[in-house]
Amino acid sequence: MKITKMNRIKSSAELTDRFQALGYDIPVEDDLSSLFEPVETGPFKLANRFTVLPMEGWDAEIDGKPSPLVERRWMNFAGGGAALLWGCEAAAILPEARANPHQLVLNEETAPTIAALRSSMHKHHAELFDRKLISGLQLTHSGRWSRPTGGFEPSTLYQHDVLDLRVAATRQSCLDDSAIEALANCFIQRAILVEQCGFEFVDFKHCHGYLTHEMLSAVNRQGAFGGCFENRTRFTRLVLDGIRHACPDLTIGVRLSAYDFLPFEAAGNGTGRPADTRHHFRFGATEDGLDVDLNETFEFLDMLAAAGVQLLCITAGSPYYNPHIQRPALYPPSDGYQPPEDPLAGVARMLWVTGEIKQRYPAMTIVGTGYSYLQDWLPQVAAGIVKAGLADSIGLGRIALSYPEMPLDLMQGKRLARKKICRTFSDCTTAPRNGLISGCYPLDPFYKKRSEAKQLKLIKRQG
Repeated sequence: MKITKMNRIKSSAELTDRFQALGYDIPVEDDLSSLFEPVETGPFKLANRFTVLPMEGWDAEIDGKPSPLVERRWMNFAGGGAALLWGCEAAAILPEARANPHQLVLNEETAPTIAALRSSMHKHHAELFDRKLISGLQLTHSGRWSRPTGGFEPSTLYQHDVLDLRVAATRQSCLDDSAIEALANCFIQRAILVEQCGFEFVDFKHCHGYLTHEMLSAVNRQGAFGGCFENRTRFTRLVLDGIRHACPDLTIGVRLSAYDFLPFEAAGNGTGRPADTRHHFRFGATEDGLDVDLNETFEFLDMLAAAGVQLLCITAGSPYYNPHIQRPALYPPSDGYQPPEDPLAGVARMLWVTGEIKQRYPAMTIVGTGYSYLQDWLPQVAAGIVKAGLADSIGLGRIALSYPEMPLDLMQGKRLARKKICRTFSDCTTAPRNGLISGCYPLDPFYKKRSEAKQLKLIKRQG
């Protein structure tokens, strides 16, 4: 297997050829002007084509309120030049729904602090750019991957022979229908708080193996929320209908894992391979769980469009069980595996799927993801995608931690600050997985100087 190292690509033509060798026709454009054109589709007019993606923080206060570290990150995003902040951060709807003990939580007690931070962020952006920033808050329940006090405390939708072992789930971990209905109401109540905090939209998260994403693959579940497609999407409809009734003026966005693959594990040589499982069904996948099939994805998106959802952010899979399709990287996190394919193939697959969705749903504002692995070539691929109409906005995830002002530098015609460009070392994942705070330890001097950086080096050395 040939792995494309982005720092060895010398021209746009060479990168185009590499995409084609992988079986994808991905446009690469040296003229970056398309990235600074306004977005006219959907509910908002965006000043440029950059979006900062929501990431799960590990550095909020223990009560779920924003900490100074959260404030620093949000203010960096607000000052970086991107016109849209998608979700700002993943906020749990309940303390027990957190993926870690220091994840942000939205409730009546934390809402005033979150609202104040949102106000400061918008003021900062307006002072720098003399324009309105568009931001939302992402609502999440971590479901199977809940770790509110440190250890796994899973809430699952069905039993799974491989994934249950990874989180110590039992039959008692499965939520019954009444508990699911209560969670639907909780999502609706939290959306009301999102509107009261002043955010322009709420993100109803459906990705990365968390509760609402696992709903979509619950074919083996009995009852009102499992089995057929109608039942597996019942929760989504309940919440969307509830938000529309309670907050008719609040725009709704959905961040969706448009396809998913089987869980992967490290083989003897450390390379990822599909886990041996009898549960092959994955939403957006072929029957063997190892390739893309968008039939149900399109059916789900038809439902979202009919419900009035206008914002869509496309991602894939899960960082917990198949990160190579969702977060292509040259260096895996400490609990991961070596890439089973050229990481550029993972990028190309996601760009292609996003383009298919945009062409089918032109009225939706579509945010694409998976760009960080492109590194120095991110702007050229982003410009090609936007110019070809394959996405409306370019999502910046990991790279926004190390280089939040990339959009600003590009707008001002500056050369990229190469020392700030994410090289997919995966420390931003390895550190939190080991209980350390979020951040880019290799490239951000703020985190390099912290004591956690020394702890992280020791953790990596030991294992």
